[in-house]
Amino acid sequence: MIRPHIAFTRVSRNEKTGPIPVTTSSEETCPTACPLKNAGCYAEGGPLAMFWRKVTEKKAGMVWAEAMQQIARLPKGTLWRHNQAGDLPGAGNDIDPLAFGELVKANRGRRGFTYTHKPASLANLTMVRIALREGFTVNLSADNLAMADELAATGAPVVVVLPSDQVTALKTPAGRHVAICPATISDDVTCASCGLCAEQNRKSIIGFPAHGNRKKVASAIARAA
Repeated sequence: MIRPHIAFTRVSRNEKTGPIPVTTSSEETCPTACPLKNAGCYAEGGPLAMFWRKVTEKKAGMVWAEAMQQIARLPKGTLWRHNQAGDLPGAGNDIDPLAFGELVKANRGRRGFTYTHKPASLANLTMVRIALREGFTVNLSADNLAMADELAATGAPVVVVLPSDQVTALKTPAGRHVAICPATISDDVTCASCGLCAEQNRKSIIGFPAHGNRKKVASAIARAA
């Protein structure tokens, strides 16, 4: 079992998430398959990058088991975000089934949500579907609109990176509706007030215009469909 080092923040100061509980997982959880790794990921710049580095170096945060206890103690119905940086447990492209199972169990009765760039392999999708059934919302992350169609065909909720100047709703090549994340276009909206990414049965793919210090690189990836 590969349990990452992790930080649990009971009340986030992240302007986009708002004051909800969030976690930050160590960098080795990020899949090598992700084209944004070291090439446009928003978490690799600014204050979040400095904190993420400290978590990865075990200078901040806690062991996995302690964080699971913290999550399990959250009041029932609490909206919280797993990973403002980092990915699902498991080094590289694979989800660790045992550690992931502990995360899903800790979330029971709560409204946890997250995003993953781990490849949609049969093994990974099996675990994502179990998590969805158990009430933990895992959004599959697409790098462009064509990939969003491919991931949406799995039946899991999907989010997609968009060019930084794409701030209005649009359609995928297959005609699926893409709604822009409200928090990226309005200072009055946060994850705390929105909660759309925690809704498993929503009708729309959620689009995130590239942002952060490397948004030009991320925008180029989003356009390369």
